[in-house]
Amino acid sequence: MGLILLVLLLALIFGGLGFALHWLWIIAVVLFIAWLIGFGMRSGSGSRWYRW
Repeated sequence: MGLILLVLLLALIFGGLGFALHWLWIIAVVLFIAWLIGFGMRSGSGSRWYRW
């Protein structure tokens, strides 16, 4: 019985991590697209919409 619960617990942990990592990838892609738009729309004077 303990082994079945351990396998179930591991499945839930890995499932949760997979769901969280999926959302992190989506957020990363959205931020990258926002960065590309900002990089492409910078003014000709060389100023950027962000400051490093």
